[in-house]
This record gives sequence, C-alpha cells and structure tokens, in this order.
Amino acid sequence: MLTPDTPATPLDRKPPTSELVSDYLSRAIHEHRLSPGTKLGEDELAEIYGVSRTIIRTALQSLAHCQLVETHRNRGAFVAKPTPDEAREVFEARALLEPRTAKSAALKATKDDIAFLEQHIDMEHEALSAGDRGRALFLSGQLHVHIARIADQATIASFIETLIARSSLIVALYWKQESALCDRHAHHGLVSAIENNDAAQAEEIMSRHITDLHAALDLRKATTQTASLKDILG
Repeated sequence: MLTPDTPATPLDRKPPTSELVSDYLSRAIHEHRLSPGTKLGEDELAEIYGVSRTIIRTALQSLAHCQLVETHRNRGAFVAKPTPDEAREVFEARALLEPRTAKSAALKATKDDIAFLEQHIDMEHEALSAGDRGRALFLSGQLHVHIARIADQATIASFIETLIARSSLIVALYWKQESALCDRHAHHGLVSAIENNDAAQAEEIMSRHITDLHAALDLRKATTQTASLKDILG
C-alpha cells in the first residue's frame, strides 16, 4: 500500500515484486514526476527495476485498476490523462463524498487519530519548506484519505482514495496556480474542527476546501512535459 514512506525507487539490490513496482510508479505519478500521458514501456521499466516484463505487466495492470494508468492495444501503457469532463466529475464526486466523511470523522476521531493527522500536516509543511512540491502534493492528498478512514466508512474511503489518485493527475494537467496544492490553513482548520468534534464545521470547511481546489484549475488547457523514464526513475 502506498504510504508517505514508500520510496520512489528501490533502496536495496533485491529485485522488487510487482506490488513494490506498482508502489514506486504510483508514488512517482502522485508526485508529478511521471506526467499524465507518459508512455510506460515494459522493456525500459524492466531494465530500470531489474525485473522481468511479467512483473512490470502485472504492476501496470494493478495501476490500471486504480485508474492511474491506461492501456491501449498495440500501443502499450501510459500514465492516465483525464479529460476536462472527467476532471469536473471527479471534483463533483469529491464535493459530494468528502464533506460528509469529514463530518463523520469529527464524531469518531480519537486522540491518536488527531496526533496522526497533525504529524501528517507537519510532514507536508516540511516538504513545502524543502521545496519538494511533489511530496507535499502527495501528502496533502493522503490527508484526505486518512480522514475518510477515520470516519470508518471503508467503502467510501476506497472511493475517495481512487478520486484522490485521479485528482493528482488532474492537478498535474490543469493546475494554474500554487493554490492547487492543498491550502495549509484549510488543513489546520479541518483537523481542528475534527479534534473539537465539531461535525458541522468540519463538513463546511471540507466543502469549501474542495470548491477552492476545483476553482484553482484551468480546465481549458493541459500542461505537458517530456522526459525519459530512466531520467525520471533511474
């Protein structure tokens, strides 16, 4: 499972499993090092990670199931590239699900949950201070996933995790200003409301926050970049 501590590339000399390759690639996508539309060649990835094409193919199938990767017959696999209409649908779905989830989290959060969320925000701030925008973006998205899990709504949390992954691709394509990164003040206010068991306030802050994120995107024009997989992942 993808976590803030999942490395972007293998840290030892043992060939990684398909699950680890999937995690490495997922992290690179979340951190915007692998841009939407990037071709994920099996041979090149197999060379980078020192594994067989079978392992790479399994990892790519897993990412396709999470909608992070698209596969095209006779063309191969590519990092998914959501359309403007898909982007609107994702944020509309988040606006429906996440405010109610924040409300539920405010009624169920324990002291340990609050400590975890506060530590997570600290890591996000450290990444921003270090200029590591990709890691900050990854962490900000994962905070939303953690809130959904605290709400103890497993099915909805699974939906939200998929929506957050799609949102990362959308931000990579369409962000027009730095505020497309989650506003640190919104996260502080959200965690404070959850800590105070203020369900109505948590719901309101989350609703406003999702609206602000959506407004920070320019769905008229997609941003693209090109680089070799070896340069990005090697």
